[in-house]
Amino acid sequence: MANTGITVLLVDDEKRFRISTEKVLRRRGYQVLLASNGEEAIVKMAEEPDVVILDIKMPGKDGLDILAEFKKAHPKTPVIMLTGHGSDDKAQDAFSQGAYDFLAKPCDMDILAAKISEAFLHRGGAHTIEESLVGGVMIPLAEYTSLSLDSTVKEAIGALHKSFAVRSGSMSVMETGHRSVLVTGSSGEVIGILSILELLQGLMPAYLSYPKPSTADSIRYSPMFWRGLFTRELKKLADKRLSELMSPAPSSIEASASLLEAAYILVQNGERRLLVVRDGKPVGVLREQDLFFEMERIMSR
Repeated sequence: MANTGITVLLVDDEKRFRISTEKVLRRRGYQVLLASNGEEAIVKMAEEPDVVILDIKMPGKDGLDILAEFKKAHPKTPVIMLTGHGSDDKAQDAFSQGAYDFLAKPCDMDILAAKISEAFLHRGGAHTIEESLVGGVMIPLAEYTSLSLDSTVKEAIGALHKSFAVRSGSMSVMETGHRSVLVTGSSGEVIGILSILELLQGLMPAYLSYPKPSTADSIRYSPMFWRGLFTRELKKLADKRLSELMSPAPSSIEASASLLEAAYILVQNGERRLLVVRDGKPVGVLREQDLFFEMERIMSR
């Protein structure tokens, strides 16, 4: 693999781990400096590594003590903490002292390599990539279609239709509307969401899911059976409250989060939109198409 141009200082008292990790990182194109304790690490810092990987539990000075010295002398050098004896308290201590990230041993080498590259970019190296955060591409909450819990399906359909209109004078087209309505409680909190999919599900007569004898299939699903059913069921649905059809509120994500984190949550949860929060309060909605628009913008640079 080609040289990444990134120098890593690996500080760990376990010789086997140092040797095996060094081999893997060198094969991946990283330059590697080694130190078995805090004193050696301080000396190696004079060679100005780009990223430090630091074991948190070592004889003598532990990783947190060394981290404090590193950040005092080299505040811009990112430090990734490693431990086989980790806890939430240790991780919190590491982050409060300026650690870039915290990984448990044994750690996956793919993840470690990815974190090293991320840390280097975070440091402001020559290949730093500037990109928008979630808050920069979301739809502000004030611009997203919202209705109260007691609103009707008819009102929701009307509100959704308006969201599909192209805003005159807008610098960007909010393509295809919102495709969903946020459902709010009495205090304005987001308690649910009604998407077009929920509307379609609401149209389905309950008897379509009932067990049926095989001999009835040809009658039940004949052209005559379906004719006019869409309109009849929609009229039944019109006056239902959103509380009867809505799904729970979407998963939330901080406005300061990265776009890849947002994409990860959407993919893992099988969702199409996220509720964006800042200081615990909802401020917007990030849709899958907003990420797509950002993909197109980046590709067209």
